[in-house]
Amino acid sequence: MNNQHPLRDALPRSEIVVDRDTIHAGIQRIAEQIVNDYQDEVPIMLTVLHGGLPFAAFLSMAVGDLGLDMRFDYVHATRYRGETRGSDLVWKAKPTADVAGRRVLLTDDILDEGLTLLAVRDWLLEQGAKDVRIAALSVKNHDRAVPGLKADYIAVEVPDRYVFGFGMDYYEQGRNLPDIWALKD
Repeated sequence: MNNQHPLRDALPRSEIVVDRDTIHAGIQRIAEQIVNDYQDEVPIMLTVLHGGLPFAAFLSMAVGDLGLDMRFDYVHATRYRGETRGSDLVWKAKPTADVAGRRVLLTDDILDEGLTLLAVRDWLLEQGAKDVRIAALSVKNHDRAVPGLKADYIAVEVPDRYVFGFGMDYYEQGRNLPDIWALKD
């Protein structure tokens, strides 16, 4: 537990901004789009850890229910390292799958400014990926994203506030909350 910033102290100062039913409906909607876009292929679903894990799990089951097979891999790249503000990108683990000539679906919990997703996408293209599309659980509603970077599939939009839950953390806590929360202050 993070004794300096306990989640139990943050929850009373927070509110649910996207409930679990809305999240699951958004995931189902984009699963249908993904299945349509990847017909007769087996793309690599590359998940950005840790935050993208819950979203990727639900999304992979939704596309599986619709008949699409996927190969799984992950990348662990982060700018936050348990903090609420990003800094320099740190690569903790690169994917082991050979992406050359393959279509890759890059999944993450949030597209905020997009610096992490941009770095990972560019690295995948340098490795010879045929196509890299981005599926984001959430996208922050602001205009500070990296120019030219956008998510191809978006389950939900979130306000331009500090959000956590459903993979996103509050000082490495609360990733397993089933709704998306935002601090009120």
